[in-house]
Amino acid sequence: MPELPDITIYLEALEKRILNQPLRRLRITSPFLLRTVVPPIQGIENRRVVALRRLGKRIVFGFEDDLWLVLHLMIAGRLHWHESPGRGEATDGAQANRGSRGRSPHRAKTPGYGKNALAVFDFPSGMLTLTEAGTKKCASLHLVQGEAALRLHDPGGLDVLGCTLEEFRYALTLRNHTLKRALTDPRLFSGIGNAYSDEILHRARLSPVALTQKLSEEAIKRLHHATQQTLTDWIEILRQETGDGFPEKVTAFRPDMAVHGKFGKPCPVCGAKVQRIRYADNETNYCPGCQTGGKLLADRSLSLLLKKDWPMTPEELEELRSRTPGR
Repeated sequence: MPELPDITIYLEALEKRILNQPLRRLRITSPFLLRTVVPPIQGIENRRVVALRRLGKRIVFGFEDDLWLVLHLMIAGRLHWHESPGRGEATDGAQANRGSRGRSPHRAKTPGYGKNALAVFDFPSGMLTLTEAGTKKCASLHLVQGEAALRLHDPGGLDVLGCTLEEFRYALTLRNHTLKRALTDPRLFSGIGNAYSDEILHRARLSPVALTQKLSEEAIKRLHHATQQTLTDWIEILRQETGDGFPEKVTAFRPDMAVHGKFGKPCPVCGAKVQRIRYADNETNYCPGCQTGGKLLADRSLSLLLKKDWPMTPEELEELRSRTPGR
């Protein structure tokens, strides 16, 4: 799922392309995408984009007349940009489908459409396409009017890039959760998900299962600094990678990450093998050498089966796996 650094780069790219531009037409191809009926979605057509915001992991398009379009990309939603052949002219797709409101467009003849396309936004400068890979269609659009209605879509998490240590400490220790759960709770912290929480905790040298209300003051300071530095660094990395283009490589798995998605690979700091905790569709990656004092955290996929025989160290786990084919 795109997180704070990814959303930040999306917004920077969109500002260069559509801010103060009128939305000439919005074509929605998936009946599951739009989650609101009032105001009617056609109401934003021919209105200018006057603001672009991040709301947690959501992208918010502000239109004239206090209309706000809230886009949640979820796990597999992505944005793509197709430059117009000439500014001030309608895109080929808009011309090909003019007058076809209410009918399915001919995707093969329309630039920007593909089998994964959910919506196409036509602007004078180009075409913005929303796609979602896979069969599960979870991405969503909400259109609301007024700041009060927009605030209902804000989970309320703290803006971690601009917060003080005191604000961070208060949000972190409000409830006694594990660090992994606290960092990824959108009601506590804004924009942090599975990938960057792994990187933050590795940088802070803290266990993902440490309890928030039992952290020392030094550990809280370390986590506050690691949170801000990790996200700031990744925003700059993605900014350099994108340059003047549009972000097309939005992914949670990047070669330069220290632990996220690196199960079984050596930690870049201490060389210990990165381990993981799996639960349902979620996975936490961590370095036992840097974060848990060499201890192995229980992986639910095996520990429930092995119970007391669950290994306590990475070395014991490797020995167990060598004796258990397929593990």
